[in-house]
Amino acid sequence: MIGEVREYTLTCANDQVHTVPLAKEIAPGLLVYRLPNEMHPDNPHRWRIGHEASGLSVTDAMTREEAVATAETLGTLADWTQDADTLRATVDPEELFAKVRAYHLATPADPAHRMAGDVSGNGIYTDADIEEAAREAKADGLNAYEILIAMSHTVPWMGLDTEEFNEAHDRIVRLADAA
Repeated sequence: MIGEVREYTLTCANDQVHTVPLAKEIAPGLLVYRLPNEMHPDNPHRWRIGHEASGLSVTDAMTREEAVATAETLGTLADWTQDADTLRATVDPEELFAKVRAYHLATPADPAHRMAGDVSGNGIYTDADIEEAAREAKADGLNAYEILIAMSHTVPWMGLDTEEFNEAHDRIVRLADAA
């Protein structure tokens, strides 16, 4: 049911199985969920759209907002309630993702988008992260705009939804006395 939040079991290419407790159905057959921390810790795109019938992933997104918008678009382009083999036979993935990229920034899971180290905390921050970012910004003499640009390209900030990002930015700017 659209909007329902439930447990979801996903299957990885290497036959590993993970259970995600808070997957949300966005379109018939498509669920959005946050990757478990132990899964692909070098992938900054922590939100995934999954195919419910197969447990396989469709694509990854940097933020929850982006994942939901992409799933909504994908839901209009195919019948995702079908099994994976039927979808593979009837949907051209290149055409599908070309249409999605026209509106959304989601990218298929691709090792080229990975980062060095463990970035599984992308999109999750603490007060200590805010304080550290403010100290660094102040030490570097960054203004509010420069802080914004730096945050948009670094973990954990680049994985935040718009409202959370703006709140974190405001807190960092205030603590850094940046104009």
